[in-house]
Amino acid sequence: MYQVVFSQGKRIYVISELVVLLCFKVVWELWNLFQIGMFFKNSAKAVIMNSACIFKGLGFSPPAHSHNDWIGPPDKHSNLRPVIFYVPPEESPLERRLREARQEAQACNQRFWARHNRTFHQEKEEFIYSRLKAKGVEMRDETGQKATLNVEEMADFYKDFLSKNFRKHMEYNRDWYKRNFTITFLMGQVALARALRRLRWKKKNVGN
Repeated sequence: MYQVVFSQGKRIYVISELVVLLCFKVVWELWNLFQIGMFFKNSAKAVIMNSACIFKGLGFSPPAHSHNDWIGPPDKHSNLRPVIFYVPPEESPLERRLREARQEAQACNQRFWARHNRTFHQEKEEFIYSRLKAKGVEMRDETGQKATLNVEEMADFYKDFLSKNFRKHMEYNRDWYKRNFTITFLMGQVALARALRRLRWKKKNVGN
């Protein structure tokens, strides 16, 4: 554990490593929200749906008159909130590239985490069953309650699962960073194009 110390006048502030890491975590989460377009300057505010969303199977559909991005309830497999991106009638080729890049990133995340979570729950159940069987304990007791393992025993599973999937997570992170870089670059291009378009429009109105 290290400490970061700096002074301001007569006061001395000591920030522990935990606080520093927490700050980085908050910034990182805000950056991820920015990446999915929630804080995209020129886009409409995303609407978090509750009872207003119309479900179709596992998905949903926003109203036909909506001009916003819509964020749905968490998917039961991936735990990710699906997003339906608004497509403006006069969408430029550059704006379409940005939207499609975001849609592709969302689809990749959905596939990865749905598969990951299924594997996790399956292996977790198998681990619990094998440990209980080794103890001669049934999966359920006389009252029908499901038997569980203690924290120390489950720690063995978590450690082993993370170790086995370390390379897979590293590959996922590299792909995620690459997609984020592409999306950020396109967002900058779209923002610049929109700013220039507004500037030309203002000059035209001033000239008239």
